This record gives sequence, C-alpha cells and structure tokens, in this order.
Amino acid sequence: MGDEMYGKVIFIGGGPGDPELLTLKAYKEIKRADIIIYAGSLVNRDVLNCSKKGCIIKNSANMNLDEIMDLMEKSVKNGKTVARVHTGDPAIYGAIGEQIQILKHRNIRFEIIPGVSSFFAVAAALQKELTLPEVSQTVIITRPEGRTPKPSSEAISKLAEHQATMCIFLGVQMIENVVNDLLTYYKPTTPVAVVQKASWPDEKIVQGTLNNISNKVHKSGITKTAMIIVGDVLDTDEIKPSKLYDKKFTHEYRKGL
Repeated sequence: MGDEMYGKVIFIGGGPGDPELLTLKAYKEIKRADIIIYAGSLVNRDVLNCSKKGCIIKNSANMNLDEIMDLMEKSVKNGKTVARVHTGDPAIYGAIGEQIQILKHRNIRFEIIPGVSSFFAVAAALQKELTLPEVSQTVIITRPEGRTPKPSSEAISKLAEHQATMCIFLGVQMIENVVNDLLTYYKPTTPVAVVQKASWPDEKIVQGTLNNISNKVHKSGITKTAMIIVGDVLDTDEIKPSKLYDKKFTHEYRKGL
C-alpha cells in the first residue's frame, strides 16, 4: 500500500469542556474523522456531538496504550482519519509524548491541533487575570507527585519559593498535602481558588485562603476534575494599570503625552 493510501492520526485539544470552546480547526477535524478515540474520563462527551454518521467512537479510559496504538495503526493503514481527542490542550498532562514516540517508530503520520487549556477556563470562571502588574508576572503550571513521579527540584514546596501565580493540576484529591507544601513560602492568608469542571454546566467554585481551603473543599464534595489556583492575583482590591495603555507611555504604535 502506498503512502497516498494511508490515513492520519490527529491529536486534538478538546478544550476544557464547553463544546463551544473547541477551535474551528478541532471542530472540523472531529466532524470529518472516521475513528475517534477520546479520553472519556476527562473529555466532555458533548464535544463529539459533531461527529459524522458512522464514525466509530472509542473511550480510551477502557483501553491500555497498546490497544490504543494498535487501533490507530490499523485504522491509518486502512486509509482512515483517527481523531485522538484529549482534554484541554494535549501538551499539558495529555500523555501524548509516549503516543508520538510510537507513531514515529511505526512511521505513522500525525499532526497536533492545540486546544484551550483548563487553566484558561478556570481564570475565566474566576474572572481574574493571572498576570497582574507588580503582583505576579509569572504563572507556574504544575501538579503534585502521585503515581506519576516528578523531579525533586519541581516539588511544590520548592516552586512555592517564587510566590508566583500557581496553577495546580491533578491535586485536589490531596489538597492537605498541597496546602502544606504551599505554606513553605506562601502566607497562610494567601488566596486560593478550587474550580471543578470549569466551563461545564455543573461547574463549581470554592474560594478561600491557605488557612481554610482544605475544609471548604471537603465540605463542597469536590474530589476530582478540579484545579487549584493560588496567588495574590486572586484578591487584589486595586489593580495598577499596565504601561501598555498608559496615555503617558510611548511605544511602537503610539506616542505618549
């Protein structure tokens, strides 16, 4: 079979949950895919409602890596387009690295379509900017160590030294440990928000400080599918304007007064 007869694997960022937050390119590729393999434990099934009649849809939560890759290879060699749909943006905790490695080894064509990450949806739900002038100009994206190990230099207790805005994935089930690590450098009164299923119809928001967020989360019943955001950007009464729109500031497109 010549290369022209082969199909392709397309990794797609399915966004945080709201189907309307799919990119146009992602929507078009889901709509024309012959096979869809989606991360059913995280991806909102409604994101796939645009799939065509006859499309085969598989939930990868019930599959291991070998089964996923074998299905991809078989489908592509039969000239099919496979949409591999991950939650948010697949570059962030999407486990696509191992899949890409195997696809390259098997000489299977693929491409990647980025998506809206859940931490952007969380910021939108909180109606907050994560990078306020003179408060925080850095966003740290991380997760606590669980069954997936991480370098010791990236421990939350060490990252906390920066006291930047921190977005913590996959940590709500161990909220007490996360808080203890954050308290290594953050003040106990530092504001924290926990958002479950940002952009979904059943989105839930819990806000507090490092002093009380653990109790609030337990009372809310949130145990998974949530993000923790910590930092002073969440509780700033008076925001200092950026230089970008300061009428006295001169830049390439405008002369200041």
